[in-house]
Amino acid sequence: MKEHQLKAFLRIADEGSIRGAARSLHLSQSALTRAMRELEANVGAELLIRSYRGVEFTPAGKALLMRTRLAMATLDKARDEIRWLRGGAGTQVSVAVTTAIAATALPSVLKTFEQEQPDARVVLAEGMLSTLLPGLMEGRIDFAVAVAEVSQLPYEITLEPLAELLSAPVGRVGHPLLGATDWTGLSQARWVLNLAAGSSAHYLTSWLNARGIEMSERVVSCDSSTLMVELMRQTDLIGLAPRFFADNPLSGQGLACFDMLSDFPRFTVGLLKLRGVPLHPGAERLATLFRREVSGLSL
Repeated sequence: MKEHQLKAFLRIADEGSIRGAARSLHLSQSALTRAMRELEANVGAELLIRSYRGVEFTPAGKALLMRTRLAMATLDKARDEIRWLRGGAGTQVSVAVTTAIAATALPSVLKTFEQEQPDARVVLAEGMLSTLLPGLMEGRIDFAVAVAEVSQLPYEITLEPLAELLSAPVGRVGHPLLGATDWTGLSQARWVLNLAAGSSAHYLTSWLNARGIEMSERVVSCDSSTLMVELMRQTDLIGLAPRFFADNPLSGQGLACFDMLSDFPRFTVGLLKLRGVPLHPGAERLATLFRREVSGLSL
């Protein structure tokens, strides 16, 4: 496999068609098609299928695509490490955090890092575990600080526990069920949750089932924390959120917690990264700052 073939392969994936990829690479379609045939001959499998919708990837193509993204990202990290060794100018660190970390540890961590490395570039992403994992798997994200459970993570991702997070059911101020005293009635309400494997909501459902309480089927599935908060604030949908988030005068404006926390489980907040792939020095320094800040938080 040659580097120019792999870069062309990635460009086809990004553009969605050979025509679009050829145009962006300033190549003829025939030249790009020939490069893909050579790549397929090299790996011994068909990678692409042309259709009226553009290009579709075979199972072999999807596997190669993920590994190619990771390989290219690893080369970029090597360049970042060299830049760091030469003083930090041009170094890029990509990190993803959940809402809980964005609202607590992130400002202090970022301030310290920028003071230490003013020439380094930080790329931030915010999201839930289901949206963070693909970036970690493909090497687009150096590491993430998020709520996760080891049993729900793919083998390729490691979790370094940093703190425990207390979450609670949250709804709008004046919600008609705020006076509920047990989970039985609340579980049958209308909820807005991210039910992806490994999410705190997925863990909540399992926790209720273990206690013989069936979760309502009237659940709006959502993978955006911003959308979830607005729906909790402006409708009667109930969500699951960090307790401190609802108690904070700014982030929790218009929100209230349901106080049924006698035996409600805490969730693990940890640092996630790709197994067996060391962080480059810039990313490792930022991770160290997160470790120090998050471990000292009362979540």
